[in-house]
Amino acid sequence: MAEAEEQETGSLEESTDESEEEESEEEPKLKYERLSNGVTEILQKDAASCMTVHDKFLALGTHYGKVYLLDVQGNITQKFDVSPVKINQISLDESGEHMGVCSEDGKVQVFGLYSGEEFHETFDCPIKIIAVHPHFVRSSCKQFVTGGKKLLLFERSWMNRWKSAVLHEGEGNIRSVKWRGHLIAWANNMGVKIFDIISKQRITNVPRDDISLRPDMYPCSLCWKDNVTLIIGWGTSVKVCSVKERHASEMRDLPSRYVEIVSQFETEFYISGLAPLCDQLVVLSYVKEISEKTEREYCARPRLDIIQPLSETCEEISSDALTVRGFQENECRDYHLEYSEGESLFYIVSPRDVVVAKERDQDDHIDWLLEKKKYEEALMAAEISQKNIKRHKILDIGLAYINHLVERGDYDIAARKCQKILGKNAALWEYEVYKFKEIGQLKAISPYLPRGDPVLKPLIYEMILHEFLESDYEGFATLIREWPGDLYNNSVIVQAVRDHLKKDSQNKTLLKTLAELYTYDKNYGNALEIYLTLRHKDVFQLIHKHNLFSSIKDKIVLLMDFDSEKAVDMLLDNEDKISIKKVVEELEDRPELQHVYLHKLFKRDHHKGQRYHEKQISLYAEYDRPNLLPFLRDSTHCPLEKAFEICQQRNFVEETVYLLSRMGNSRSALKMIMEELHDVDKAIEFAKEQDDGELWEDLILYSIDKPPFITGLLNNIGTHVDPILLIHRIKEGMEIPNLRDSLVKILQDYNLQILLREGCKKILVADSLSLLKKMHRTQMKGVLVDEENICESCLSPILPSDAAKPFSVVVFHCRHMFHKECLPMPSMNSAAQFCNICSAKNRGPGSAILEMKK
Repeated sequence: MAEAEEQETGSLEESTDESEEEESEEEPKLKYERLSNGVTEILQKDAASCMTVHDKFLALGTHYGKVYLLDVQGNITQKFDVSPVKINQISLDESGEHMGVCSEDGKVQVFGLYSGEEFHETFDCPIKIIAVHPHFVRSSCKQFVTGGKKLLLFERSWMNRWKSAVLHEGEGNIRSVKWRGHLIAWANNMGVKIFDIISKQRITNVPRDDISLRPDMYPCSLCWKDNVTLIIGWGTSVKVCSVKERHASEMRDLPSRYVEIVSQFETEFYISGLAPLCDQLVVLSYVKEISEKTEREYCARPRLDIIQPLSETCEEISSDALTVRGFQENECRDYHLEYSEGESLFYIVSPRDVVVAKERDQDDHIDWLLEKKKYEEALMAAEISQKNIKRHKILDIGLAYINHLVERGDYDIAARKCQKILGKNAALWEYEVYKFKEIGQLKAISPYLPRGDPVLKPLIYEMILHEFLESDYEGFATLIREWPGDLYNNSVIVQAVRDHLKKDSQNKTLLKTLAELYTYDKNYGNALEIYLTLRHKDVFQLIHKHNLFSSIKDKIVLLMDFDSEKAVDMLLDNEDKISIKKVVEELEDRPELQHVYLHKLFKRDHHKGQRYHEKQISLYAEYDRPNLLPFLRDSTHCPLEKAFEICQQRNFVEETVYLLSRMGNSRSALKMIMEELHDVDKAIEFAKEQDDGELWEDLILYSIDKPPFITGLLNNIGTHVDPILLIHRIKEGMEIPNLRDSLVKILQDYNLQILLREGCKKILVADSLSLLKKMHRTQMKGVLVDEENICESCLSPILPSDAAKPFSVVVFHCRHMFHKECLPMPSMNSAAQFCNICSAKNRGPGSAILEMKK
């Protein structure tokens, strides 16, 4: 009946490349594949008329009256020749052990697949539907219904005889039936009825909406979502009905249950099948379209939609057009939608094809993302669901992502992703590096190469370094700084740099990099030489870090020229490694640097460089006169005569004055201040420092004929010399600037001195009185004498062992104690006694005595 078609078994999406869904960027919710193997063989010679699904197997009925049991892959496991004509419906109980079959010639069979029990009956009209009790396997539930022109309920009695009862008739052929729990739903030409098998009552009648459609061409589709929710699809209308218990007060003569339509909406196309999917619906639709060329109606591909029912409308979640075999010749009644509740599998049955739709899993989601070249999202999805994915590996997705980025020219992003994707796989790292080399993008991957765990072959790192050395000196230098020196063969890179320096010997970047390479190679001498040539700031750090003081003994001048402050600090901090003598000798030809070194040495320790203090006089005089006078003041080792000679030669007055005073020639020093500097304030200050009356006399004599000097003396002399001595010598008639102010100041200073003396006297008297009172209180206190005290003379206990005996003890205020007989007799001149121990000292607290007698 069906023509053979050359079409490979596989994913249905491969055969629907013309569909608009594939053009969309929205990911489909379901995936499709043809049921192949035995099904393909069957449908090449026959056509499918009906199908039912169990969790363990499938049952397929054909137009030639055959029933095939299939596994879920479509392999034939059993075959039954039921009738020579079309099988209208197959029904299975929940256990999958009993099957009911009805055919177009009126035959009805109900039999056990694994037992011998069987029911056969042939009616005089076509039997369109059959439904066995869901729990037919139980002895109490041996029931099934059939439908042709009337709906019959067959029930086995206690004597194993089958009896039938008419549940409904008179409204045309029964064309659809679904049995769930205790409820049977069926559809005839007028509408849908529901029968309660327990109460033996029909509880509702749902009329069909569009009576213009032929019920045989557009049959009703019924589907139980659960034990109380029935979904009805007829024409373009969908109704969701809920069976509810009626309140006892409302029953009267009404059934105990009633039906409420909770959702009702219209679809765009004719419904061929329904199935629940969580809180959504899967709808198989028969589609007719009008040709733009002929303007005639034709059969288009059927659609499988997932919709979200609302109270009066619905929301489309996804929609797929299916290219099933022979869809151009099919009618609405030729399609059926069966489903497996346990696995959410949906079977689209047509005469020449069976297609399985299933919910897409994470692997399918990743497939779609990869197909749409959304590699980053695919990688993220794989990482999140790595325990659930079966067909994909994170690494494979990552490698595909890297290849995609490279093909797109995003080399930097591709290189950055290598870190995360390749991880610690050294072999993959090396493979990717060679790929980047082939496209000339080694620079892009260089920042992200692993530098430890894993470590790649040295050749990989050398290859990248050579790439930078040929085109980017700065980038090369950066890599040398950032990469550990053990990643590559250092000598190979050193030679390469030296070869480049032959062409550009003054390139500072290459020189600096070469110095770093020498450092990695522990060739510190060469590195130091380059750093000094370049005057590089790291030279001091290099010396300290690697203890290169033996290498810099002949490079001290270079270091000082580069940074004298740092060089001097380093040399002084490490004088145990480079002696002061060695440094001074090396700097002999550079006295200005010698001075910097010796000056810093003197600041640190005035005595360490004492042998060079004579030399330093000349150095200070030549290069640093402001520090000469402080040096002369602080140094106790410089020869004064030599310093005096140098200062006289250079006419350094202040320094000469200081040296004259140091040498004891204060009068000459004062004379030089007066004659050379003409600075009365400095002369007065000098006289104050020396505190010599003769100097003051010389100063007065020199100033007596110089009014400005006299003013200076009058203002400052009052606290050191009697101002009368100066005033008596002032010639009459001499004009002295600010004389009145000076005299007022002298008087004020005198008054201040008087006040100070009086204040000091008062303080002295008060303190003396306070101390006297304190001493008196102290001496008036009692002194404890017990058995532990001893006589300071005979060293025996101060108190006798026999308390009844008379004794005499003398206790001095100094707390020394004596037996009276141990003390010497007082002299005739003074009756006072003094402590023998304290008698060598001035008479004090120990001079008074306290005598105890008994």
